[in-house]
Amino acid sequence: MKKYFAAAKLLVMCMCLQAQTKQTEEVQQIWAGYMNQTRLSAKWGVWADVHLRTKESFATGLSQGILRLGITRYLSDDLKLTAGYAYVNHFPADNHKNISQPEHRPWQQIQWHTKYPKVRLMQLLRLEERWRRKILNDGALADGYHFNFRFRYNFMAQFPLSKKRFEPRTLSLVLNDEVHINFGKQIVYNYFDQNRFFTGFNYHLNKHDNLQFGYMYLFQQLAGGNRYRNNHAARVFYFHNFDLRKK
Repeated sequence: MKKYFAAAKLLVMCMCLQAQTKQTEEVQQIWAGYMNQTRLSAKWGVWADVHLRTKESFATGLSQGILRLGITRYLSDDLKLTAGYAYVNHFPADNHKNISQPEHRPWQQIQWHTKYPKVRLMQLLRLEERWRRKILNDGALADGYHFNFRFRYNFMAQFPLSKKRFEPRTLSLVLNDEVHINFGKQIVYNYFDQNRFFTGFNYHLNKHDNLQFGYMYLFQQLAGGNRYRNNHAARVFYFHNFDLRKK
């Protein structure tokens, strides 16, 4: 009986210790992005997007900048494969207060669209290879890189809010969720990386351009395993689509 009591006491102590060491931070950011997909021919196109994100309290400093480029192979009008490279700049943060951390990120994805009269769906599967430069101290980078893979699944649904469904100068309701999963030898605690849930509106400027704006809630588990981040972000994205095929 004493053994069971000791085991139960140890379990309670471990749970209390875990609760004490768990740390959750709350941040508020602005995410601004420009996305371009240009179709060059029946089979080929290019992808480009640029992002800038603030650090906290919506307008205090910068946290991240991203430039992403890719080549797209169209399997059909609604199904495409893309592969490319992204450069990510992590602006000065807690463990590198006086210097930015660069990241090199090759990526591959498959994206498909499903269109119905009253709803449009988009799904995207992306694989990323993340090479993040090691940090020596607050003011210097170290030699070498941290490396891991990351898998992303993105699902978006749009619902028209007017009788002229998805026509220029109309609004759509947007619901979007994206989950990120880490894997690789250097991942120990945070196989689950983050989940991004977005709700907002899509304004159809014309047949090619869309302005998307709304609220995003991001929940993230950091590398230490016991640190978490709740991010409440105002997100504004501009989608630009060109079709350069001959009529």
